[in-house]
Amino acid sequence: MTNRFTTYSRENGGRAVLLFLLFLLSLYSFINSGINGMAMYLALPFSILFVYLAFSNRMFTFWLLFLVNYYVMFLGKERLWPNGIPSSLPNEMFEIALIAIAIIDLRESHFEKLANLMLVGVLGWCAFCVIEVLNDTCGLGINVGSWFTGIRLMAFQLLYAVIVFALYINTPSRIYQLLFAWACCALFAVFWAWKQKNIGWTSGETYWLFVQDHARQHMVNGITRYFATFTDAANFGIHMAAASCVFFIITITNKVRKHKIFFGIAGALCLWAMFQSGTRTAIFCLIAGFLVFLALSRSFKIIVPTTIIFGLFIAMLMFTEIGQGNNQIRRMRSAFNKNDASANVRDINKAAISKYMKEAPWGIGIGIFANDIPAWNKYRILAMIPPDSEYVFIWVRTGWVGVSWFLFCNIIMLLGACSTVFFKIKNRSLMGIGAAWCAAFTAIHLGGYANQILMQFPNVLIFYGGLTTVYFLPDIEKDFEAHEAKELETEAEKKRIKLEKKLAKRV
Repeated sequence: MTNRFTTYSRENGGRAVLLFLLFLLSLYSFINSGINGMAMYLALPFSILFVYLAFSNRMFTFWLLFLVNYYVMFLGKERLWPNGIPSSLPNEMFEIALIAIAIIDLRESHFEKLANLMLVGVLGWCAFCVIEVLNDTCGLGINVGSWFTGIRLMAFQLLYAVIVFALYINTPSRIYQLLFAWACCALFAVFWAWKQKNIGWTSGETYWLFVQDHARQHMVNGITRYFATFTDAANFGIHMAAASCVFFIITITNKVRKHKIFFGIAGALCLWAMFQSGTRTAIFCLIAGFLVFLALSRSFKIIVPTTIIFGLFIAMLMFTEIGQGNNQIRRMRSAFNKNDASANVRDINKAAISKYMKEAPWGIGIGIFANDIPAWNKYRILAMIPPDSEYVFIWVRTGWVGVSWFLFCNIIMLLGACSTVFFKIKNRSLMGIGAAWCAAFTAIHLGGYANQILMQFPNVLIFYGGLTTVYFLPDIEKDFEAHEAKELETEAEKKRIKLEKKLAKRV
């Protein structure tokens, strides 16, 4: 018995002492600092475990980031997210951890992939936002705290997304894994929209709609605008438009049958979900995305049939009454009605904002909201008028100088990616993936011009990160062709075996 106790003490004594000391430390912290201090010390073992897992499996951390980014707002709406923890915090933690791991292990990292126009554009925007700390248009002094909070969401999250995707999504298999992961997350959102429509709201959604007063935007003239797992219906609809655009493009250009089937189904279901959102801008986002794809495709075999199909689709909405009995289709059709009252509300708000913005070329300042501005200050009304658009939001915070620079930086990113697809990629399947990301980036920015969705979860990580991967697709083209050839060979072998079994049954 004594020998067993001695052996156990040797093997586990250190752990037991460490845990006991941690318990005493947390108890002391509870007595002096309360429950928050105690929780901080009790969280140490989990923090150490997370660091160990992050270093031992980088991609596990990346995919955890991807999932948290996609569902953090859904968890918040369902009241499953801890109170007091900002939704952006886990994203930043995972991204900074991934960047830190890459810096520590330089031999396994590929920082050279960051040398492109994508990083130039993002750094250009970040540099402007840093200068904005000196903005004192409201005459209240420099508010570093508000500025730092604003720049994290307005600029740094773009930079993190670009760096993380360049370092981790840089092989053919990971490119496909990213697309499949996105498709699976989007399909769950489609399912959730179907559930909302056919089964009903959860308690969290009911609270959000009726207690927090979001029903006015989501139940319009008897039409329910479904939002699935997203922040709101506009974000959901535009995201689904961009996603369906990507999945349809891959379906058109990919050679592997299983990819064509999977992404074709995903694209069709996302298109259905787009209509359930009742977001009229989503149609124009879809059209814009496909126009970019057609311009990059360099193939009349793709351009002609795709143009005909979408031309008929738009003509059906503009010039016919087909599907008018469906509430969502009827609302989508109103996007082509220039006299639609609700569609003109944004123009009225912009006109009101522009009167004040004439005297604020640099905006009211990043991170400045109505609560930060006294009632007597004339710029308070700028922070109170609903911007209704991401570009208007940026315009109010950074002025016409800032929004112009933001647009310029994003055009640089997009044109650089488009030129890479058009001039440097020869493989049709790889071209399709690159063109799909360019189309999606265009679609989400058009959506951001009409709605305040561009910087919302989960868009920044997916669309800025996805466009980043386009820049190094030419570098992996040979590996991609080998990967595709292997998949085609496997597919042909399965087909041959299936045919042999079929012929054997006939004999």
